Amino acid sequence: MEFLGTTQTASYCGPRKGCDSIQRPSTVQAPVIQECYQPYHLPGYRYLNSWRPSLFYKISTAQTCPDECRSALRPPTVLPALRSALFCRYSPHDWDQSNQLQLRGAEASRLWASRLTGDSMRLMQDKEQLTRQMQEGTSWNLGQRLSDIGFWKSELCHELDRLLTENRSMETVKRRLECAAEEVNCPLQVALECLYHREKRIGIDLVHDNVEKNLIQEVDLLKCCQERMRQLAQRVDIQMRDNRDAQHALERDLEDKNSAQFIDEKCFNLRNTSDCISYFHGVEKVDGTVSVPETWAKFSNDNIKHSQNMRANSIRLREEAEHLFENLSDQMWKQFTDTNLAFNTRISEETDVKNKLQTQLAKTLQEIFQTENTIMLLERSIMAKECPLKVAQTRLECRTWRPNVELCRDIPQFKLVNEVFTIDDTLQTLKLRLREAQDTLQLLVMTKSRLEHELAIKANTLCIDKEKCMAMRKTFPSTPRLVGYTCAAPCVGPCTPCPAPVC
Repeated sequence: MEFLGTTQTASYCGPRKGCDSIQRPSTVQAPVIQECYQPYHLPGYRYLNSWRPSLFYKISTAQTCPDECRSALRPPTVLPALRSALFCRYSPHDWDQSNQLQLRGAEASRLWASRLTGDSMRLMQDKEQLTRQMQEGTSWNLGQRLSDIGFWKSELCHELDRLLTENRSMETVKRRLECAAEEVNCPLQVALECLYHREKRIGIDLVHDNVEKNLIQEVDLLKCCQERMRQLAQRVDIQMRDNRDAQHALERDLEDKNSAQFIDEKCFNLRNTSDCISYFHGVEKVDGTVSVPETWAKFSNDNIKHSQNMRANSIRLREEAEHLFENLSDQMWKQFTDTNLAFNTRISEETDVKNKLQTQLAKTLQEIFQTENTIMLLERSIMAKECPLKVAQTRLECRTWRPNVELCRDIPQFKLVNEVFTIDDTLQTLKLRLREAQDTLQLLVMTKSRLEHELAIKANTLCIDKEKCMAMRKTFPSTPRLVGYTCAAPCVGPCTPCPAPVC
C-alpha cells in the first residue's frame, strides 16, 4: 500500500527499526524550490516563495530515540536504504502555507494586472483625447490665423487702391497752379489800398477791429495762396515719391501675406491621412521666427498707417491746392464777402455809435442842468439844518445848570442827545452828497467834451470806411480765372478788376 503524496522511496514505507540504530543526520540540506518565472509583485509585498519548511527544524531539534522506538513508529518500507529521505520532505502545514501564499500571490498579481490594464486603457483614452483636442485646437488656430491674414490682406488691398487713386489725383493738380497764381494780384492790391486808407483814422478809431482783421486775413490768404501755388509743384513731386515708397511697402507686405496664406492653407488642410506628412525630428527645437502676433500685426498696421499718413499728406496738399483753386472762387469769395460784411457791420456800428454819442451828448447836457439844480438844493438843505442843531445844543447846555439831584438823565435829556447826533449825522451825509454832486458835475462837463471829440472822430472814420474803402470793394475777379482754368493777360498799368456783382 502506498501513501498518497509520497514516493515509494519514502523511509516510512520500509521496515521499522529501533530508535537507537538510526542517528539524526548531522547536516541535512532543505530542498530549494526554484521557479523559472518570478511573478510580478506589488511594492512592499513579500515574495511568494519566501517561506521556509518547519518540518526540518522540528526534526533537527527533536531528541534522538533508540532504534526500537523508531522502528515502532516508522511504517515498513520497501527500500530501507533510502529511509534517510524522510528528513527532506515537508509537513502538511508547510504545504498548506505554500499553497495559501501561491493563491494570495496569484490573486495580488491578478488584481495588480487588472488595475494596470484599466489604468492603461484610461491613459490611452486620455492621451488620445488630448492629442485629438490639441490637433483640433491647432487647426482652429490655423483657421484663425488665416482669418487674420485675410483681414490684413483686405486692409492692405483697400489701402493700396486708395493710395493709387490718390497718386492719380495728385498728378492732375500741377497743371492748374501757374495760371491761378497770377489772378491773386488784383484783389491783393484792393485789400492793401483799404488797409492804407484805414491808417488815416484818428484817435480811438485806430482800432484793430474785425474789418482790419478780415483785411489782414485776406491779404495773408492771398499772399499765402500765391506762395503755395509756386511751391506746390515741388512739394507734389516729393509727396508722390513718398507715396511710391509707401506703395512699395504695401505691395511687398501684400506679397508676403499671400505666401504666408498659401503655406498656412496647406498646413490647415493636412490630415492624419494625408500623403505628404512625414517626420522632421528636432524641428520643434528650431525657432526661426522673427516676430510675435503683436509685432506681426503692428508691422502691417504701421505700413497701413504710413500709407494713410502719406495719403493724408497728399490729401492735405490737394486740399491746399484745391483751396487755392476753389477758394479763389469760394474761400476768397467768402473772405471777400466776409470783409465787406465786416465793413458794413463796422459802418453800421460807427453810425449807431455816432447816433448814440449825439444822444448821450444831449442827455449829458440835460444831466448837467439837473446836477446843478441838485447842488443848489443840497446847499439849501444844509443851511436849513443849522438852526435845529443850534436849538438842540442850546437846550442841552441849559439843562446842564440844573442843581444837585435835579441833574437827571431823564427822557428829555435822552431825546435831546439823540436829536443832536441825528442832526449832525444828517449834516455830514448831506455835505458828502454835496461833494459827490460837485464831482459828478465836473465829470459830466468832461464827458461832454469827450463826446464832442468822439463825434468828430466818428465822422472821419465813417468817411474813410464808407466813402473810400467800400467804393473800391465793389468788384472781384471771376471764378474761372480764380481756379486757373483761364490765364489772364499780363497787366499793363494799374489793375482793372473784372466785373462782378456788387456786394
